[in-house]
Amino acid sequence: MILAGDIGGTKTVLALCEKMDSGVSVREKRQFPSREYGSFAEVVGAFLSACGDVSIDAACFGIAGPVIDGKCHTTNLAWDIAESDLQKQLGTQRVKLLNDLEATAYGMLYLDEEAFVVLNPYGRKQQGNRAVIAAGTGLGEAFLFWDGAHFHPSASEGGHCDFAPTTAQQDQMLKWLRSRFKGHVSYERLLSGPGIYTIYEYLRESGFAPESPWMQEVAKSDDKSAIISQYALEYHNPLCVETLRLFCQIYGQEAGNLALKALSLGGFYIGGGIAPKILPMMQEPYFLDAFFAKGRFEEMLRSMEVKISTDPETALLGAAHYAADKL
Repeated sequence: MILAGDIGGTKTVLALCEKMDSGVSVREKRQFPSREYGSFAEVVGAFLSACGDVSIDAACFGIAGPVIDGKCHTTNLAWDIAESDLQKQLGTQRVKLLNDLEATAYGMLYLDEEAFVVLNPYGRKQQGNRAVIAAGTGLGEAFLFWDGAHFHPSASEGGHCDFAPTTAQQDQMLKWLRSRFKGHVSYERLLSGPGIYTIYEYLRESGFAPESPWMQEVAKSDDKSAIISQYALEYHNPLCVETLRLFCQIYGQEAGNLALKALSLGGFYIGGGIAPKILPMMQEPYFLDAFFAKGRFEEMLRSMEVKISTDPETALLGAAHYAADKL
């Protein structure tokens, strides 16, 4: 039996899977609120207790944070996770930790075409590297390197690179952000769930538009970005619409940066939980215009397939297939 997991700052999903001739079949799956547990070992213990008497042959987990020498301190959780500890807990040496975007990238290879929404109407199928960007609780980036026969996923921490403004509005926002984050401002500060609210706060404080009385309750919510998205897409609130427009523009800018670095002629994937939730805004020209706007390389970027994954469990799928294929 395979144990697969997707460990995030908000939730952790674990699944018992079985390797089949046709792929991987999920036998049991459960979701846990990450911050209600003191360690990942507690989550694993709770899951296995609920599943009864099972023997784990191999396990793979996608985790939001850098994995170095089989160990990870999660970026948005106070968890320290080590392959060696999990080997003891699970009773098998076949345990692997992957960066969550590495797992997501691997999972993209196993999704049906129906799971994607095509963004770029100019894109064409080509052989070559692929890249993945995913905004959710944080911002993840990964590569799929093509060796001529197979894809090889590789993790990065590119979401923590310096935010680079490209417009006068973004110039002013960066000055405001520097005072808030004490100098270093990463793309993740903007391209994430918390980042949507940060953009909203800047626009409100800069006087872009007056805040509607009913929006003053947003600061009390546990999911501020969801409320802002709702008021943008359903009620067309000017402050919220501009927040999502600016989010999509910056998302496209950084996606284009990643596409250049990976030379992702084989395609560009957008994962994470945010893009499917704001799909109507992602389909406006804001994202793609910024993605293409790379000067002499605009024509190359216009040739790339750009697709949004609507499957929320791509990282879990990737972890399960990695365990089945490589452990």
